[in-house]
Amino acid sequence: MGGARGILVSFVVALTLLGVGAASVSAAATQPRAASSVNQFESAVLDELNAIRRAHGLRPLRLSRPLSAAAEAHSRAMGRFGFFSHESRDGSEFWARVKRWYGPGGYDRWSVGENLLWSSGRPSAAEAVRLWMASPGHRKNILTASWREVGLAAVAVSGAPGVYGGRDVVIVTSDFGFRT
Repeated sequence: MGGARGILVSFVVALTLLGVGAASVSAAATQPRAASSVNQFESAVLDELNAIRRAHGLRPLRLSRPLSAAAEAHSRAMGRFGFFSHESRDGSEFWARVKRWYGPGGYDRWSVGENLLWSSGRPSAAEAVRLWMASPGHRKNILTASWREVGLAAVAVSGAPGVYGGRDVVIVTSDFGFRT
């Protein structure tokens, strides 16, 4: 990644739920987004993901506002509090966090997966997706045929604390999901 340091993490969970309601929660802002460049990056990541899915005979993903809200809240929390994990800052599992925004809501089947990446440089969308595809867990998430939707969030954080060592970083969360 042209001198950038990137770290990747992938996780997936599938649940069959009956009559479980979704809790509502609001996302707390941490630092302002550089809206135009970040939104362009997220759009480019979606294009890259869908190109790969099409090349593998899979249907493209639709961008989901609820999944994007979950992804953004997590990227912001990781940047603000200096951690990098699928677990939320409060120790709850990733699927429980995502469920706050993208719950089963009356569907019989619900499943979510998550890919994470952080970089001390400004990766291109192609670089981010290439790194994910080079990692078996991330690749599996990208190529899971059952996913129908994705939420994407890239957050730039100046002087990020904790595991980021005070670096200026970009933290990317992609949350995959389906409900049937």
